[in-house]
Amino acid sequence: MRLSNLADYAVIIMSAAARHCGGARVSAGDLAAETGLPAPTVQKLVSRLTAAGLLRGRRGSGGGLQLARPAAAITLAEIVEAVDGPIALTACATGGECGYDHHCTVRPHWPVVNAALRGALAEVTLSRLARAPQTMELT
Repeated sequence: MRLSNLADYAVIIMSAAARHCGGARVSAGDLAAETGLPAPTVQKLVSRLTAAGLLRGRRGSGGGLQLARPAAAITLAEIVEAVDGPIALTACATGGECGYDHHCTVRPHWPVVNAALRGALAEVTLSRLARAPQTMELT
Protein backbone atom coordinates (compact mmCIF):
# COMPACT_ATOMS: atom_id res chain seq x y z
CA MET A 1 0.00 0.00 0.00
CA ARG A 2 1.16 3.49 -0.75
CA LEU A 3 -0.47 6.73 0.36
CA SER A 4 -1.49 9.19 -2.31
CA ASN A 5 0.61 12.34 -2.52
CA LEU A 6 -2.32 14.36 -1.20
CA ALA A 7 -2.72 12.10 1.84
CA ASP A 8 1.01 12.39 2.52
CA TYR A 9 0.78 16.19 2.24
CA ALA A 10 -2.26 16.21 4.55
CA VAL A 11 -0.22 14.40 7.21
CA ILE A 12 2.54 16.99 6.81
CA ILE A 13 0.03 19.87 7.10
CA MET A 14 -1.70 18.37 10.13
CA SER A 15 1.66 17.77 11.83
CA ALA A 16 2.62 21.40 11.25
CA ALA A 17 -0.77 22.56 12.58
CA ALA A 18 -0.30 20.35 15.65
CA ARG A 19 3.00 22.04 16.43
CA HIS A 20 1.04 25.32 16.72
CA CYS A 21 -1.47 23.70 19.07
CA GLY A 22 -2.12 25.84 22.11
CA GLY A 23 -0.65 28.89 20.41
CA ALA A 24 -2.05 31.42 18.00
CA ARG A 25 -4.07 30.26 15.04
CA VAL A 26 -2.11 29.61 11.87
CA SER A 27 -3.07 30.53 8.31
CA ALA A 28 -3.03 28.25 5.29
CA GLY A 29 -0.32 30.52 3.88
CA ASP A 30 1.77 30.05 7.01
CA LEU A 31 1.35 26.27 6.74
CA ALA A 32 2.41 26.41 3.09
CA ALA A 33 5.52 28.43 3.96
CA GLU A 34 6.38 26.20 6.92
CA THR A 35 5.97 22.93 5.02
CA GLY A 36 7.24 24.04 1.61
CA LEU A 37 4.04 22.78 -0.05
CA PRO A 38 2.36 24.86 -2.77
CA ALA A 39 -0.26 27.25 -1.34
CA PRO A 40 -3.06 25.98 -3.67
CA THR A 41 -2.40 22.41 -2.51
CA VAL A 42 -2.45 23.45 1.13
CA GLN A 43 -5.70 25.36 0.63
CA LYS A 44 -7.31 22.36 -1.09
CA LEU A 45 -6.25 20.05 1.73
CA VAL A 46 -7.27 22.50 4.45
CA SER A 47 -10.76 22.46 2.92
CA ARG A 48 -10.90 18.66 3.00
CA LEU A 49 -9.48 18.45 6.51
CA THR A 50 -11.94 21.07 7.74
CA ALA A 51 -14.86 19.23 6.10
CA ALA A 52 -13.71 16.05 7.84
CA GLY A 53 -13.77 17.81 11.22
CA LEU A 54 -10.02 17.66 11.77
CA LEU A 55 -9.30 21.38 11.39
CA ARG A 56 -11.40 24.35 12.39
CA GLY A 57 -11.11 27.72 10.69
CA ARG A 58 -12.13 31.22 11.62
CA ARG A 59 -12.21 34.15 9.24
CA GLY A 60 -11.38 37.75 9.96
CA SER A 61 -9.30 39.45 12.61
CA GLY A 62 -7.77 36.86 14.92
CA GLY A 63 -8.79 34.19 12.46
CA GLY A 64 -6.87 31.24 11.14
CA LEU A 65 -6.75 27.51 11.52
CA GLN A 66 -6.44 25.25 14.51
CA LEU A 67 -6.95 21.59 15.24
CA ALA A 68 -10.60 20.71 15.83
CA ARG A 69 -9.59 18.27 18.57
CA PRO A 70 -6.43 17.69 20.61
CA ALA A 71 -3.60 16.16 18.55
CA ALA A 72 -3.70 13.07 20.77
CA ALA A 73 -7.31 12.49 19.66
CA ILE A 74 -6.62 12.66 15.91
CA THR A 75 -5.23 9.57 14.19
CA LEU A 76 -3.28 8.90 11.05
CA ALA A 77 -6.22 6.79 9.83
CA GLU A 78 -8.57 9.79 10.10
CA ILE A 79 -6.20 12.04 8.16
CA VAL A 80 -5.74 9.49 5.37
CA GLU A 81 -9.49 8.85 5.14
CA ALA A 82 -10.23 12.59 5.01
CA VAL A 83 -8.24 12.77 1.77
CA ASP A 84 -8.33 9.30 0.21
CA GLY A 85 -11.60 7.91 1.55
CA PRO A 86 -11.97 4.54 3.27
CA ILE A 87 -8.76 2.59 3.78
CA ALA A 88 -8.89 -0.44 1.50
CA LEU A 89 -6.19 -2.38 -0.30
CA THR A 90 -8.42 -3.57 -3.13
CA ALA A 91 -11.23 -1.94 -5.10
CA CYS A 92 -13.61 -4.82 -4.44
CA ALA A 93 -13.39 -4.20 -0.70
CA THR A 94 -15.13 -0.85 -1.15
CA GLY A 95 -17.75 -2.06 -3.63
CA GLY A 96 -15.65 -1.78 -6.77
CA GLU A 97 -15.99 -4.21 -9.63
CA CYS A 98 -13.54 -6.93 -10.55
CA GLY A 99 -13.52 -9.34 -13.47
CA TYR A 100 -12.95 -12.27 -11.10
CA ASP A 101 -15.82 -11.67 -8.67
CA HIS A 102 -17.55 -14.93 -9.51
CA HIS A 103 -14.48 -17.07 -8.85
CA CYS A 104 -12.73 -15.14 -6.08
CA THR A 105 -12.37 -16.92 -2.76
CA VAL A 106 -10.30 -14.12 -1.22
CA ARG A 107 -12.82 -11.28 -1.50
CA PRO A 108 -14.65 -12.21 1.73
CA HIS A 109 -11.34 -11.87 3.62
CA TRP A 110 -10.41 -8.36 2.48
CA PRO A 111 -12.57 -6.61 5.10
CA VAL A 112 -10.50 -8.31 7.83
CA VAL A 113 -7.26 -7.22 6.18
CA ASN A 114 -8.53 -3.67 5.69
CA ALA A 115 -9.71 -3.46 9.29
CA ALA A 116 -6.27 -4.57 10.49
CA LEU A 117 -4.57 -1.96 8.34
CA ARG A 118 -6.93 0.78 9.50
CA GLY A 119 -6.41 -0.34 13.09
CA ALA A 120 -2.65 -0.01 12.72
CA LEU A 121 -3.00 3.51 11.28
CA ALA A 122 -5.48 4.43 14.02
CA GLU A 123 -2.83 3.57 16.63
CA VAL A 124 -0.63 6.42 15.39
CA THR A 125 -1.75 9.76 16.81
CA LEU A 126 -1.10 13.18 15.39
CA SER A 127 0.68 14.17 18.59
CA ARG A 128 3.17 11.40 17.91
CA LEU A 129 3.64 12.52 14.30
CA ALA A 130 4.18 16.14 15.36
CA ARG A 131 7.06 15.33 17.72
CA ALA A 132 10.61 16.10 16.72
CA PRO A 133 12.36 12.97 15.38
CA GLN A 134 14.86 12.76 18.26
CA THR A 135 11.99 12.49 20.79
CA MET A 136 10.01 9.83 18.91
CA GLU A 137 9.58 6.39 20.39
CA LEU A 138 9.14 3.24 18.37
CA THR A 139 6.48 1.89 20.72
